[in-house]
Amino acid sequence: MASISSLGIGSGLDLNGLLDQLQDAERGKLAPIERQLETQQTKISAYGQLQSALSQFQSASAALNDSGLYESLSTNVGGSAITATADGEAQPGSYSVNVETLATRGTLASGGVEKLDEPLTTAEQTLTFTFGDGTSQDVTIGADSSLEGIRDAINASEGSGVNATIVNDGTNFRLALSSSETGADASITGFSFSDAGTAPFAADTDNTLQAGTDAALTVNGIAITSPTNQVEGAIQGVTLNLQEEGDSTVAVEQDTRAVREAVTGFVDAYNELKGTIGTLTSFNAETGVAGELNGDSTVRTVESRMRSILSGGVEGEFSMLSDIGISLQRDGTLSIDESELDNAIANNQDALSTFFAGDADASGMAGQVNQGLDQLLSANGAVKGAITGAENRVESLTERYTRTEQTIEQTISRYRTQFGQLDSMIAQMNQTSNYLTQQFDALDAQLGRN
Repeated sequence: MASISSLGIGSGLDLNGLLDQLQDAERGKLAPIERQLETQQTKISAYGQLQSALSQFQSASAALNDSGLYESLSTNVGGSAITATADGEAQPGSYSVNVETLATRGTLASGGVEKLDEPLTTAEQTLTFTFGDGTSQDVTIGADSSLEGIRDAINASEGSGVNATIVNDGTNFRLALSSSETGADASITGFSFSDAGTAPFAADTDNTLQAGTDAALTVNGIAITSPTNQVEGAIQGVTLNLQEEGDSTVAVEQDTRAVREAVTGFVDAYNELKGTIGTLTSFNAETGVAGELNGDSTVRTVESRMRSILSGGVEGEFSMLSDIGISLQRDGTLSIDESELDNAIANNQDALSTFFAGDADASGMAGQVNQGLDQLLSANGAVKGAITGAENRVESLTERYTRTEQTIEQTISRYRTQFGQLDSMIAQMNQTSNYLTQQFDALDAQLGRN
């Protein structure tokens, strides 16, 4: 079979050009399929954007559907002596806190040595630390250990109760020791080596001992001591973190900020959803350009369901969104009346909890929204169904594209064969014509007709 590059050599016809034109015409059958594939893939992407916006709105509504949100407490601290945090056991109240002293670590230094890396021990020894509560802790020091080696052995020993560094006093190097924990009981009070005769040095307690102290404070005039600067239990459910000596106040109150942020997040997420839907369903009359989901039934289902829930009511002191300052605008978005919402949050969180979270599953506004979104986003829901439908159409179109492409290749292959045969036939006819012409010319010459 003649190759495409040799077509037309025998006949002198532009069979290659003709075959290219036929191939372009045949491949034109793929264009409608390509357009349909692009449309479906664009829809899948658009449904993904819709699904993401719905999921974000669901997360925001889930936050409001948690009754614990309306029971949480926060701390408001006045003064710089402390910071404070509250947990679920805290109770509302006001407290006056005076920090008299902070908890400190005990410190101790060794005698001085001239060189850091000179061996100080001749054999393995046990270094024993003593503490303010009368307990002790042993650390093994290897033979031929320098000051640096002793430091490293102390720091490598878990539970030694001591941290070690090296300082230079201008003449000698010293081992500087500090208690791992604050407080009088954890304070280091001394150390000794097991072999006093070969001990490299002793504790310098005359000038460098500083005993660790407990923190001392009062809460509403009640004296309290703590071995650490993180005081738990002095106020029920509140942890006090002591920062400096001085006076501070602590107010434990309802966490209105968290509730307000949750409500605002709910409104913002819904408006983001509306914005996404608006973009996906838009139509520009001047350019004739439409959004990817313009006129889509799935989007209409989503909008209808959400509008129905948000404009509906629940049982309770607050029954409608408008009762707490949230109104549905003509463009479908939600708007907040700041003062009305602040009043509801500050003065009636129980009613707010009933409105959003309810006393049973899906009985509050946020619960109803969550339930509606669950149905829309479930495996059998409208959004997932639309995505699955578009994916199935893409699969079907891809198979159709492959079949059509194969048919086109077969057709072009048949044309190529036929053109090769045509080229050969015309070449033979040309050869016959040339031969006959030569014979007639020779006959004319014999008959003297030229």
